[in-house]
Amino acid sequence: MRRNRLPFCLAAVSLLGQFSACADDAPAEGGVRFFETRIRPVLVEHCYECHSAESGKAKGGLVVDTREGLLHGGEGGAAVVPGDVVKSRLLAAVKHLEADLEMPPKKPKLPAGVIADLEAWIKAGAPDPRVAAAAPRPSSNMDLEEGRQFWSNRPPVMGAPPEVRDSSWQRQPLDAHILAQLEIKNLSPSQDARPAVWLRRLHFDLTGLPPSPDETTAFVAGWQRAEAGGPGPELEAHLAETVDRLLASPAYGERWGRHWLDVARFAESNGRESNLTFPHAWRYRDYVIDAFNGDVPFDRFLLEQIAGDLLPAANDSERSRLLIATGFLAMGAKGLNEMSKAQFAADLVDEQVDTVTRAIIASSVACARCHDHKSDPYRMEDYYALAGIFRSTRTFYGTWIDSENNNGGELLRLPSLPGQVIPNKALRPGEVSKLKADLATLNREEQEQNAMVKKALEEGRDISKDSFKFLQNAIRIYWSRGGIEGRLQTVDDSGRALPLCMGVQDVAPDKVQDAPLLDRGDISHPGEKVPRALPAVFREKGQPAQRMPGDQSGRQELARWLGSRDHPLTARVMVNRIWRQLFGTGLVRTVDNFGASGEVPSHPALLDALAVQFMQEGWSVKSMVREIVLSRTYRQSAMYRAEAYDQDPDNRLLWRMRPRRLDAEVIRDAMLAVSGNLDRSRRRGSLVAELDGQSVSLIGFNEKIPADLDGSRHRSVYLPVLRDQLPDALQTFDFAEPSLVSGDRDVTNNSLQALYLLNGRFVREQAEALVSHLLQKPLSTGERIRLAFQLCFTREPDETELRLAQQYLETGEESESWTAFCQSLLATAEFRLVD
Repeated sequence: MRRNRLPFCLAAVSLLGQFSACADDAPAEGGVRFFETRIRPVLVEHCYECHSAESGKAKGGLVVDTREGLLHGGEGGAAVVPGDVVKSRLLAAVKHLEADLEMPPKKPKLPAGVIADLEAWIKAGAPDPRVAAAAPRPSSNMDLEEGRQFWSNRPPVMGAPPEVRDSSWQRQPLDAHILAQLEIKNLSPSQDARPAVWLRRLHFDLTGLPPSPDETTAFVAGWQRAEAGGPGPELEAHLAETVDRLLASPAYGERWGRHWLDVARFAESNGRESNLTFPHAWRYRDYVIDAFNGDVPFDRFLLEQIAGDLLPAANDSERSRLLIATGFLAMGAKGLNEMSKAQFAADLVDEQVDTVTRAIIASSVACARCHDHKSDPYRMEDYYALAGIFRSTRTFYGTWIDSENNNGGELLRLPSLPGQVIPNKALRPGEVSKLKADLATLNREEQEQNAMVKKALEEGRDISKDSFKFLQNAIRIYWSRGGIEGRLQTVDDSGRALPLCMGVQDVAPDKVQDAPLLDRGDISHPGEKVPRALPAVFREKGQPAQRMPGDQSGRQELARWLGSRDHPLTARVMVNRIWRQLFGTGLVRTVDNFGASGEVPSHPALLDALAVQFMQEGWSVKSMVREIVLSRTYRQSAMYRAEAYDQDPDNRLLWRMRPRRLDAEVIRDAMLAVSGNLDRSRRRGSLVAELDGQSVSLIGFNEKIPADLDGSRHRSVYLPVLRDQLPDALQTFDFAEPSLVSGDRDVTNNSLQALYLLNGRFVREQAEALVSHLLQKPLSTGERIRLAFQLCFTREPDETELRLAQQYLETGEESESWTAFCQSLLATAEFRLVD
C-alpha cells in the first residue's frame, strides 16, 4: 500500500512548485507599518536625544535617525544587522547584556514588550522607510499646496473613454482604457478564457467556492448555445445572469465581507504581550457579512462603522446593528499591560487614527504623531486634530483586569431581540448575590488596608517590614476584583445573560475636549491644544477648518466627510481594493498607500472613471464588482505570451489575466466543498465565545479545542481569528496579519505548505470524504476519475492523466489507493490556483 501511495504523493509535492512562477509577491507594506507604529516612536523617545542629527549628537559615533545610521552603527559596529538578532548591537544594548552598553543609559531597561518588538522587527529584516527608494521620492516634507496638487488628492474626473482601433473587442467602458494602453505598445489582449475556466474564476472571486459539475455543464452548454448564434447580446445576457445569481448568493457576503475584515484588522483576541480573547468580536464579523450581502452603500457602511452609535435608529434591531458596526474602532491590538493610563489612552487613539486613515483613504496620518509626516502633507497639527475626535470617544472592548491585563474594558449592552445569540453564560440568582458580596468584601479589604497604611504613615510608624505583604494583598484584591466585575457585566441582576458587543460611544458632553500637541509624541510633554478638525490638505487655501460640535466627539462629521463625493480618496481607494481582489493586483499596487511613498496608478484615467461611477451609482460595491467581471478585460485567458511578456513582464497593462493562488480560506473551503463536507450555514457565534477564561495562552490546555483550532465544517470566515495563534489552515497559506490594515495579502510557496497538504489531518479527512463520495456512486473507475477532476479542477482529465490514474488505482488496495489519489488532487498547484 505504501508503494502505491508514494507516486501520487510525490507528484503532489512536485506540483507545489509549479505555482512559484505565477505568484506575484505583494508589496511588503506590513513591515513598514510595524516600524512606523512600534519602532520609530521608541527610537524617537529613547534614542534621538543622544544619537540624531536633530539633537546634534552622535555619541559613540552612532546616529539612529536614518536607516544608514543604524546599519553602519558606531564605534562598536553595526547597531542593526537585518535578520540577525545576535549581531545587532542595538538589542544587546536595550537588553543590558553588557555592563558598558546599557541603553538608555542611567535609566530602567525598556519594557519587555518594546524589546520584543525590536527583536521581531530585526528578525523580519528591519524594514525601515527612512531611505531613498528606487523611484524618486520627496527629500523633504511636502507642503500643503504640493499636497493639494498630488495626484491622489485631486478630485477624480470621469472623461470620455479613449479612442481605440479595435472597438469591437470591448464590452464595458473600462475595456477601452485597457485596450488603449495596449495599443500604444502595439500589444493586443489575450483571447477569451474557455467557458469553464471563466466560470471557475468567477465562482472563486464572487463566492470563494468552486462551481459544481452540474453548474459547469449547464453554464458551458448555455455559452455554446449563445455563441452558435454569433456574437451578440445572447452571450452577454448569459454571463450577466450567472454573475447576478452569484451576487445574490449568501456566499458572496462571506467572500467579500472577509476582504473588508482584512482591512478592518478583525480579530478575536488582543495579541501582543497580553493576548486576551475578544469573545464578542464575532458580532462585527457577522455585521460585515450582512452589509456586503445587503449591498449597503459604501458611504453608509463607513458612517455606521465610525459613528453608528450617533445615528438615529428606527427600532431595536437597527440600534443593535449600528452599535455592533462601531466594533470597527474597537478591534485593534492594545497595550493591555501598559501601567500608565495616559499612555494607554494615547496609544489607543493612535491605533484608531491609523486604522481609519489607512483603511479608508490609504494614507496614515498617524505617521505624524511624533513629527510632521516625512513624505506626505500631514502635519502634527493634523494628527492631534483627529486625535481629539477619538480622545472624546470611549472604546468598549471587554477584557477584565487580571495578571495579564492592567487596562480593563467594558462592553456595550445591546437591546434584547427575539432569537439573538448570547454566548455568555447565565448565572443563578444566588451566584449573582455571592459575586456581589465577594466584590463588596474586596472593596472593604482595600479600604481597610489603605486606612491602616495611611494611619501608620501619619503616626510615623515604620511599616517597611510589612510592605511586601501589603503589596501582595493589594495585587490579590486588584486582580480578583477584575474577574468578578468582568463576570457581573455579562448578566443582569437576576443572572440572565445579556447581549453585548464591542464598539464605541461618545464620552459625556462635558468631557468632550481637544487633544494637546505632544512634543515628539511624548505624553509628558503636552503643548497647546489643537482644535478638532480634518486634515488641512483637504481644504482649499484660506478655507477655515470645519467646526466640530462642542458636545460630541466629531466622529459623525469625520465619517460624513470621508464618505462625501467631494473627498478625492475614498472612492478611489475602495475601487482599487475591489480591482485588486479581482485581478490580483490593484491599479495602484500599494493598495494601502496612496501617498508619495506609494506607487502611482497604472491606468489613472480608468481609476478616476471607476471612482466617479462608483459614487454616481450609489456607492454600490455589488454594482462595481458586476461592472468589472462582465468586462472583456476580466474575460481574458491567463495564457502566457512571450512577445507581450517581453514588453510588460509585470502585466501592468493587463494583456492577460493574472494566474492567482487562492486565499487560505478559499483553499480550505474548496476542499470542504469538493469532499461534500461543507456546511454552508452560518456558524452561530464563535468558538472564541465558548472558551472558559480570557487568556489565549491557556487554549492549548483545553482538551475540547482541536490543536489546529479547526474542528468545523462551516466556511473558513467563521474560524477563530486569534492574534498570534491562527488555525493551521489559515496560518499556513498567508492569512492577513490581523493586527494591521491589510488590503493586499502576501503570497508564498514553501515547504510547510507542502507538509500541511501531505500530512495535515484536515486534508486527509477531506480526501477520505471525497473517496466516499466517489465510491458510493454506481460508476466505472474511469467515470469516477472524471468526476474527481471535475470536482477539483472544473475540467475533464486528458487521456494521459486518465490512463495513469487508472493504472495507479488498479495496482493496490482500493480505499487506500483512492485516498492517496484524492489527496494528491487536493495537494496539486492546480487545485489552489485560479487562471
